[in-house]
Amino acid sequence: MLDVAVIEDTAAAEASLNPMRARMLAELVDPQSATTLAGKLQLPRQKVNYHLRELERFGLVELAEERRKGNMTERVMRATAASYVISPTALAAVQPDPARSPDRLSARWLLAVAARLVRDVGELITGATRANKTLATFALDGELRFASAADRAAFAEELTAGVAGLVAKYHSEAAPRGRDFRFIVAVHPSTKPARQNTSAPEPAPQPEED
Repeated sequence: MLDVAVIEDTAAAEASLNPMRARMLAELVDPQSATTLAGKLQLPRQKVNYHLRELERFGLVELAEERRKGNMTERVMRATAASYVISPTALAAVQPDPARSPDRLSARWLLAVAARLVRDVGELITGATRANKTLATFALDGELRFASAADRAAFAEELTAGVAGLVAKYHSEAAPRGRDFRFIVAVHPSTKPARQNTSAPEPAPQPEED
């Protein structure tokens, strides 16, 4: 089972977004038979089998094992991944394009860049899996707290200068055997609840002046 799988097919995306099938995918992180799954979901086994066949058709579930029970063979199914991401490729006609309005200070442009990241990495994973090759990637993920909007702006300027320096140092336009890599640097407000400070109450937040 994969940790994460990328859904690129429109019909597969539609199948995964069905609320009942999405719940089945969550349950099938652990292999189960249709009978067991029907009991948990309180659905007729025939209906569960129908949904399982559809999920299997799109490669979202797979056969884990077969068990003989008297004159019958019970199929035990499992999800092909612990979680799924739907690629913008599944919505090809309306997928976001960062080139339409490149504004590095726009949250919507950031979202378009992130969508392209999902699309590109999804395609790379698919290709690498078919070729039985590893995929060279690297990512950083962290969190920091700015004391003021001025500090945030200063951080953005220093980060831009630092990245530009690294690009100038390592980019080799004429390398005959070089390979192009895309890099993305993003900063956005955290959606996590604010940390609790038990020593003293925090002052009420003041409006920022940008």
